[in-house]
Amino acid sequence: LSMAEILEISGLDMMQGILDGVYPPAPIAKILNYKVHAVEKGKVVFRGTPNLDCRNPMGTIHGGWYGTILDSAMACAVMTTLPVGKIQTTIEFKVNIIRPIPVGSTVDAIGTVEHSGMSTGFALGSLVDVNTGKLYASSSTTCIIMTPELK
Repeated sequence: LSMAEILEISGLDMMQGILDGVYPPAPIAKILNYKVHAVEKGKVVFRGTPNLDCRNPMGTIHGGWYGTILDSAMACAVMTTLPVGKIQTTIEFKVNIIRPIPVGSTVDAIGTVEHSGMSTGFALGSLVDVNTGKLYASSSTTCIIMTPELK
């Protein structure tokens, strides 16, 4: 989507459109094997399965995979709170990795908004096994909310 097209829909409608296949997902989601699984105002769930290509030199899932799927869930949760004409982007996030994800396990990254205001949004995230509920990581983010200028 172009920025002009993005600015014509609310954040919730955009995320619901991605879930429904009306709008394209972010290219990084395809590369890292995750997708939007659930959307509601203030909450987004991404579901993914890290594959062998997501391992670090020690053979465990790279921390960047945890960070990327959690950043996606949290920032998109903030996005669901935005009206037409507003966008957001992450300005900082933190991830606490609790335990390694076994290769081939399917996980949900759950982003939940704690605050969404005029200029910032704050969300929490958790990364859990879809079968066992085991927690692999927790996270938090701050997003800047803005009205972009079209050129």
